[in-house]
Amino acid sequence: MPYTLNRRRALQLFGCAAAIAVSAPRRVWAFVVQAFRTRTVEHGTFTFDPAAGKVRYGDGREEDYALTIGGLVDEPVTLTYAQLLALPQTRQTSDFHCVEGWSVLDVHWSGVTFKDLLATVSPKPEARYVVFHSLGETGYNSSGVDHYMESFPIDWLLNRELGYLFALGLDGAPLPQDRGAPARVVCPYDLAYKSIKFVTRMELTAEKQPGWWTLANPIYPWRAPVPARRLRTAMPPRS
Repeated sequence: MPYTLNRRRALQLFGCAAAIAVSAPRRVWAFVVQAFRTRTVEHGTFTFDPAAGKVRYGDGREEDYALTIGGLVDEPVTLTYAQLLALPQTRQTSDFHCVEGWSVLDVHWSGVTFKDLLATVSPKPEARYVVFHSLGETGYNSSGVDHYMESFPIDWLLNRELGYLFALGLDGAPLPQDRGAPARVVCPYDLAYKSIKFVTRMELTAEKQPGWWTLANPIYPWRAPVPARRLRTAMPPRS
């Protein structure tokens, strides 16, 4: 049976973390840490300051965060962090399902729907997919790809029943670094290797592209629906 951790229980666990670290055996502390692990393949070479909207690198460089939307569009658009926050903000509560078999229930996200985000550009008729690209390099060059990337059909992203969201916030605060700041794709009905973090570029294409995880681990397919037995609500239909 998949391990599930609801939001209230997670907060209780994290709230008592310090006490456990002092008084409990090491194996108990390891259980708490592993119950809701942070998974990332990027090198930790940057941090994000939401108050300033800046990405800061370990070598002292800093730059304004920006999301570029290009590819098969009439004219590419670059949006600053402030401009993203100025777009209509949507809140949603959805479950998060890791490929390892554990889930976190009732996660409170906030951000921009893809209907509102893609309204900032004029897609060309042949555009059918969006390829997302992340900040930072991965520790492994996968088929010539040195950063995390993932793709989805535009139709899926626009279907609000599927719950896709360009997330900028978590639990009423800016998205924390370990959860993918500045922005990540929330995809409640897909396994979490599709939930790309640290997004900095969106590229509209005519063809789907396998993501970094699939290229590095071919046993994991591009299409990654959460198994029905792990869902609390039936998955909406999609092509």
